[in-house]
Amino acid sequence: MRSLTLTTALTAAVLTFVSPFGTVIAQAAKPAPAAPAIAPQAQKNPLIATVNGEPIKLSDIAAWVDTHVQPEQRAQIGQEKLFTAALDNLVSGMALQAMARKQGLDKDPAVSHQMQMAADEVLQRALLVKTVLPEVTEDAIKGQYDKQYANKAGEEEVHARHILVDTEAKAQDIIKQLQAGAKFEDLAKKYGDPKDAATQQGGDLGWFKKGDMLPEFSDVAFKLGKNQYTTTPVHTRYGWHVIQVLDTRVSQPPTYDAVHDEIKQQLLRMDAQQLAAQARASVKIVQYGPDGKPLKPQAPAAPAKK
Repeated sequence: MRSLTLTTALTAAVLTFVSPFGTVIAQAAKPAPAAPAIAPQAQKNPLIATVNGEPIKLSDIAAWVDTHVQPEQRAQIGQEKLFTAALDNLVSGMALQAMARKQGLDKDPAVSHQMQMAADEVLQRALLVKTVLPEVTEDAIKGQYDKQYANKAGEEEVHARHILVDTEAKAQDIIKQLQAGAKFEDLAKKYGDPKDAATQQGGDLGWFKKGDMLPEFSDVAFKLGKNQYTTTPVHTRYGWHVIQVLDTRVSQPPTYDAVHDEIKQQLLRMDAQQLAAQARASVKIVQYGPDGKPLKPQAPAAPAKK
């Protein structure tokens, strides 16, 4: 079960890092605020409250705020309200924990197992934060950008629209009406498949690259010139299409700023996968099927390369 927890978190892509990695990684990956909303002094960590003798210190308040409140929200809420909310939640939480222990819930096998899993997730998260985040520097992000985008030729795109119908005969009739002078967008709204999102926009599909569409659709669309339409119906698994190209262009590589965060997520994900692969290689793993019989060892998937 513990390895499943790590796999689930990594699949969520270490930066998006939904639970259990979400809060710590996502916040750590963001630029730190100029000053924390609530922080203990360098050598002072005063006692704020006790619950059944268990202390709540200023560092606990700061940790609660850091975990539960996004940095951009803290200035809006204000330090006094943050302090009050954090203390109230910590006191209530510790009181509920005391009640649960009094009722013996911490001895319940299912609860005890969940508590252990939660502790394991914290440990996994700490390793990822310590090991992965320092590797994803601005230099690393810039290097990956140069590798993926810089000095690479743009990709051809077309701006097209289509009319989707369920029979070839209907498509041929639409082509005849186009040849007789009918407006494409009017025919699209009149005859186009109502389930097709483009129909009410006059069949407009916007700009797309060749790989964005089915091959049989793209092969035709990318051979048409500006303002040309198909004189033969095009068949795909969705039905029969009449296609018109409105314009063509060559896309430019995205700017560094536009893809900075995306590349950062990509690098974090790859580094986390590599760390997981290293960790798995350092332990003995035996897996069992639903019948309880050991499964044959499988070679681990190679982590993605940068």
